Amino acid sequence: MPSRQLIFITLFFFHYAGLVGAIEKTALVDRSEVQEYQPDSNSSMSFSDAFIYGIVEGVTEFLPISSTGHLVVVSEFLSDNENHNEEAINAYLIVIQAGAILAVTLLYRKEIWSMILGLLGLDPRGKRLAFNVLVAFLPAAVLGPILDDKIEEFLFGLLPIAIALFLGAILMYWVEKRKKAKDSGMISEQGRTLDDLTLAQSLGIGFLQCFAMWPGTSRSMMTIVGGYLVGLQRKKAAEFSFLLGLVTLTAAAGYKLLTKWEVMEANLSIGPILFGCLVAGISAALSVFWLVGYLSRRGLGVFVWYRIVLSIVLFAFYFNSQS
Repeated sequence: MPSRQLIFITLFFFHYAGLVGAIEKTALVDRSEVQEYQPDSNSSMSFSDAFIYGIVEGVTEFLPISSTGHLVVVSEFLSDNENHNEEAINAYLIVIQAGAILAVTLLYRKEIWSMILGLLGLDPRGKRLAFNVLVAFLPAAVLGPILDDKIEEFLFGLLPIAIALFLGAILMYWVEKRKKAKDSGMISEQGRTLDDLTLAQSLGIGFLQCFAMWPGTSRSMMTIVGGYLVGLQRKKAAEFSFLLGLVTLTAAAGYKLLTKWEVMEANLSIGPILFGCLVAGISAALSVFWLVGYLSRRGLGVFVWYRIVLSIVLFAFYFNSQS
């Protein structure tokens, strides 16, 4: 990694850590004072909590490291035993993806407009891309509502997330090694573009996306891995992942709003809900912009090691809490 990038990442880490620390200190100094400024004293989430959720969601949503897994872990540490509704928070961890949806919509507005025109019969290329995205979405559309309650009951916890992070790292390592071997000796990266993608290949990517219903797996990881396996270029695999995510995340967030809105409304204030989505949108836009360039140059290697380290940390926290 070039020294300038290393310095930038280091500075960003310390800046972020300091910012979060400041927020935590502010929230813990005098909770009675903070409550005076909250419109709903029964809310399970403050503006500082929403800010942290928004940053974590936006940064991690399109990186292959699992946004939901990170949000569940963060919620474990932010939860207040005296004033905490787990069902409402878990629902919000899905709804907050609305910010990431907005980011992708703005960044890929040309492709989205092309798909809309295609569905109207005015753009053949957009029509092919739209059908590929919709076909890839079908498996999640069928299995998501069926498995939703069971996933929330059994897989929203530190141990399942740690396991998923570790297994996902192994899968990414194998796929990246396979990709590099295939491109070995080539002057430039080989692979298909989105114009070459078939409906059968899109359906295969869609089935892989379903594994990401397990928090810690990562929807982005599974769809990028799927793109690798069907022969897409790294950049194009990421772009298809973003476009598929637009449909999938919209459906997931909409489903949660319809089924859990009463619970959220009773336990969370509207201000923090919207603020967290806004923060998620801004940070997601920056994350997407960075990821496309990074994958083209470097591949998935850094995310493999990140997932392994994080899984070890979570295993340690879990077994320590059990002892």
